[in-house]
Amino acid sequence: MSKERRRSRQRRIFQVLLAMSAAMLGFLLRLAWLQISPVEPAHAGVSHLKSESVAQRERELVLDSGRGDFFDRTGLALTGETYEALAAFPLQAKSRAAGNKGDLDLLAKALGVKTERLQGWLTSLKEPGFWRREGESAPLKLSQKQVAIIRGLRLNGVRMLPYRNRYPSGFSVKHAIGFVSQHPELLRLEYDRRLKERSMKLSDQTGGAGLERSLDRLLQGSGPTTVSYFTDGTDRPMHGLDWRLESPSNPFFPVRVHTTLDLKLQHKLEHYVDAEGLREGAVVVLDAENADIVAMISRPQLPQDRPGSRPEAGVNHAIRAATPGSIFKLVTEAAALEYHAVRDNETFQCNGDYGRYGLHCWKRGGHGQLTLEDALAGSCNVVFASLAERLSARELYVTAEKLGIGEQVGWTSEGAFAPLKKPLRLLPDEEAGRLFTAIRAVRDGGQLAQTGIGQRDVRISPLQAANLVVTLLHGGVVQEPRLVSEIRYGNGQLLASLPRQALPSRYGQVGKETTRTILRGMEAVVAYGTGQGISDGTWSIAGKSGTAQVYKQGSERLNQWFVGYGPLRSPKYAVAVLSENRGLHTSNQATQLFRGVMDLLAETE
Repeated sequence: MSKERRRSRQRRIFQVLLAMSAAMLGFLLRLAWLQISPVEPAHAGVSHLKSESVAQRERELVLDSGRGDFFDRTGLALTGETYEALAAFPLQAKSRAAGNKGDLDLLAKALGVKTERLQGWLTSLKEPGFWRREGESAPLKLSQKQVAIIRGLRLNGVRMLPYRNRYPSGFSVKHAIGFVSQHPELLRLEYDRRLKERSMKLSDQTGGAGLERSLDRLLQGSGPTTVSYFTDGTDRPMHGLDWRLESPSNPFFPVRVHTTLDLKLQHKLEHYVDAEGLREGAVVVLDAENADIVAMISRPQLPQDRPGSRPEAGVNHAIRAATPGSIFKLVTEAAALEYHAVRDNETFQCNGDYGRYGLHCWKRGGHGQLTLEDALAGSCNVVFASLAERLSARELYVTAEKLGIGEQVGWTSEGAFAPLKKPLRLLPDEEAGRLFTAIRAVRDGGQLAQTGIGQRDVRISPLQAANLVVTLLHGGVVQEPRLVSEIRYGNGQLLASLPRQALPSRYGQVGKETTRTILRGMEAVVAYGTGQGISDGTWSIAGKSGTAQVYKQGSERLNQWFVGYGPLRSPKYAVAVLSENRGLHTSNQATQLFRGVMDLLAETE
């Protein structure tokens, strides 16, 4: 081959290589431009690569948040229910049908709706979603019949998926457990770092009250279980890729929180108080042996579908302080005994009128001559106002604190709770209550007299009232009521144990003889006093009634109480019942509810 021909061939090869290099360079430049250029509006015939790159992520649907669950003292689940639900992903209408043209009609019939409504829902989807009945927040729980019908249908982007419902159907949301909902302000406060790391979003749900809030960091878990449906940038299904399930593989999460509640008993008591018409108030049942919270009921009830939608219903009346009325006479008697303001075998005279401060006994004409035990049994205002005036404000205050009144009594960690690396209070919304707005400002006997009968500035929560009974039964030793006994990892290993704890006062405790005297008086209340009407029942019981005058929206109302324990000789439960804002001249609803609660407790034994 001549030199000229060889040179000509080399030039052609060089030109081809140069052209290929130029084409490759152009492709690379175009790709770089697509990556750094602003996102263009999508329209028919335009499919931007950046939009397509996130199409799958936008099609994720959360099946299970991965949040930890609660269990009662016997192991029954308080939260968490998995069932089949209908899910749909956004698609072009013409891309939806994959089988028979009548499949959409059959699906609508199975759901019990018109085809037009179902079609409208599918067309309106901007992001993946579950089919819900109108007005309900949880996805529809499909019946076995619906599942059988839907399984035979073929519609792109529509599928039955296992959904983890936080609150099982038929289970009423409980104030003690609380609820989860969207709280952007709490997320910014508690999870600022995770928000910046983008491991959480402001739209994520977090605990809004109760244990859901106090244990939220542990309950959050290691991430959700999601399902993705592959589509291209124009919302058309990418056949062959189909669905993808992603779930965290951490064996330690979600955690399992074991509470002290008895679910079956809780449900029985809820049905009972609702049937008896408790509109506003609370019932607290404590284990008399250790003050564990066995049941805690608050009314008004939390809405099942949207627990956080009504702030007034979100208040847990079991831990909110209210005017106690005559149940505070238990504290007044303790103070009088501790500070020797009453003589042994002293008798009192009540003619119905205290003689000053406009204070009268509730019993017209008075109780006549009576002992201290008689005074507690008959709830005599004259006697207890007189005892309070014999005491100083500080003596009343110190005695109340010795009995766990006027401070938060719910379980609190001693120092930092290791799993959270900070102190833990199981009931963060618990109100401490009080005796006086300012103890140094107490100067007149009228304020002391009104305090002695549980009026004026005195506030106690039903939890504190029930715990007061446990304290008396334990000879003056104040306990910290628990709502959680232990927390375990998802694989069953123990994460943390919450031991039973006493709540010692800086002033010490009341004497055992004081508690024995008060307990005898509580027996007399039911034997021949204000609680005589509930003496008949399965268990013999003891307790103290109370009625407090309060004002709501400018009108006078009544707080009605009853606190006590049973059975008499071997106490198993301490109970506090509060019926708030009742009408004047109404019978004490709390007293009747207490008897019914005790009878239900006796049934469980």
